[in-house]
Amino acid sequence: MYPDLSYILHALIGTEPDNAFSVVKTFGLFLALSFLVAAYFLYKELKRKEAQGLFEYTHTSRIVGTPASVLDLLTSGIFGFILGAKLLYAYFNFPEFQADAVSVLFSLKGSLIGGIIGAAIFAGIKYWEKQREKLPKPVEKKFVVKPSDRVGDIVIVAAISGIIGAKIFAIIEEMDDFWQDPIGTFFSGSGLAIYGGLIGGFIGVFLYLKRYNIKPIHVMDATAPSLILAYGVGRMGCQFSGDGDWGIVAKPQPDSWFLPDWLWSFKYPHNVNKDGVPIEGCTWEYCMELVNGVYPTPIYETFVATLIFLFLWAIRKRIKVAGVLFFIYLIFNGIERYFIEKIRVNSRYEEYFNLTQAEIIAILFVSTGIIAIAYLWSRAKKQSPKTDYT
Repeated sequence: MYPDLSYILHALIGTEPDNAFSVVKTFGLFLALSFLVAAYFLYKELKRKEAQGLFEYTHTSRIVGTPASVLDLLTSGIFGFILGAKLLYAYFNFPEFQADAVSVLFSLKGSLIGGIIGAAIFAGIKYWEKQREKLPKPVEKKFVVKPSDRVGDIVIVAAISGIIGAKIFAIIEEMDDFWQDPIGTFFSGSGLAIYGGLIGGFIGVFLYLKRYNIKPIHVMDATAPSLILAYGVGRMGCQFSGDGDWGIVAKPQPDSWFLPDWLWSFKYPHNVNKDGVPIEGCTWEYCMELVNGVYPTPIYETFVATLIFLFLWAIRKRIKVAGVLFFIYLIFNGIERYFIEKIRVNSRYEEYFNLTQAEIIAILFVSTGIIAIAYLWSRAKKQSPKTDYT
């Protein structure tokens, strides 16, 4: 496994692990990659739907050519202060930052001198940028903003609200740990529930779209393929880092199994969770592996997610009723997650038929998808053939 970038570099070029590159965590890398993948395919789909005339564009204007305002300098200075304070503190306290970068970033720890330097630099940059754009007489310029122009904002909103949702749902599963250390648990870098992220991201993006009068139902269809592909990429991060999202202890491998052994059973050596027993002769930071081989469920989920993506991408132009593609995604997502839970390690609720949190949500996803598709198709039949099904 490769808990951080230093282990990846060790595998590629043979450098010793646990060096300065260890602050870049493997799961974080794949999480960032998943957002980039989602943004790319979302942009392509939004452009296609714009060409079909399914969106109304937003008209906006702003004054250009003005000098830097107090608010411009203040916001840039605050950002620079935070960044400078954290960077200089991390530099002089690198062992602490290396051990738990997230805790340092979300704490009140920082360097006052670094903050002042950062504030001065960023405020200065903003001032000179405005000076270059300054005109003898400021003018008002009008702009047309398309939904595809907002992909960056949509991804940022989805990332922030998704991470918050993922953390909340993870806390619900581990309430005892939360009550022992509420602040530390919430701001820790571990413990993220994927369904919480999906629900949180959906709520955040939905509210954003409503604010700018963008039809959510068309954006939902546009996001369906990218969501499942991003999910698969994220699961690759789970696999490569060994973050604990693996399966139960694998049963004996059948004689008919013709694929590599590690696709049936894997011990996750050097896993980021440090679970298991010590690896003989290992002196690195991450030197543990599981006692018994488990099902490498992240690999299975990545494979299935890719197949679902290819299917959704293939049928996206054939479905004419708005919203149906998204709810097809919801059904496939629920089915995939429900069955993979049968061989995953997870907490179960005895009072709810011994189901896991993910299984309960998966059932709701499938049920919602079926009901929604039936409703949308029924409504479409009642409309004129020339009417756009929105």
